[in-house]
Amino acid sequence: MKSQEMQHVEHGFGPVWDADSRVLVLGSMPSPNSREAAFYYMHPQNRFWPAMAALFDEPVPEASAAARRDFALRHRFALWDVIASCDIAGASDSSIRNAVPNDLAPIIRASRITHVFTTGGKAAQLYRRLCAPRLVAAGIGMPMTPLPSTSPANARMRLPQLVEAYRAVAEACGMAG
Repeated sequence: MKSQEMQHVEHGFGPVWDADSRVLVLGSMPSPNSREAAFYYMHPQNRFWPAMAALFDEPVPEASAAARRDFALRHRFALWDVIASCDIAGASDSSIRNAVPNDLAPIIRASRITHVFTTGGKAAQLYRRLCAPRLVAAGIGMPMTPLPSTSPANARMRLPQLVEAYRAVAEACGMAG
C-alpha cells in the first residue's frame, strides 16, 4: 500500500441537525469519498449507515445525502465532525495534524442535544482535547461516549458488534428499536 501525501483539508459541508436533535454523533474528518459526496460516512464499505439502520429496524437509507439526512433527522441524531480543517493523508486519522475544531456550542444550544458520541479513537481524542474545553468555557456540560470506528479500516469489528456498540445512540435518541 503506497503512502499518501499530506494535504490541507477543509471540512467542506456543515452539520446535519435540527431543533429536535437529541444526540450529536461526531467523526474526526470526512473521508475523501465523503468530502466528494458532501455528506457523512459515504465510503461504500463504511458500516455507519448499516449499523444505524439495524438499530432503528429500517432498511439502509439509499446512498444519497438527502435520504441519509432525512434518516438522521427522523431518528433525532445530529451529525458533524470534530475538525473544521486539518492536514491529513487520505482518510488516515492517525496522520491528522494541525486540527482546527468546529464550534459545537451553537447547535447544542439551539437543539435538544444532551449527549455526544464520537466515532473512532481519534475523534474521541480530538474531542477531549479541542472541543470539550471550549464547551466547558461556554458553560455547556456534555457527556461524551466514544464508540468504535465504522470505517472499513476497523475490520476487526463486525457489523453485529458495531450495532451493539451503537445501541447507546438509539437509546439516547429515545428511539431504541
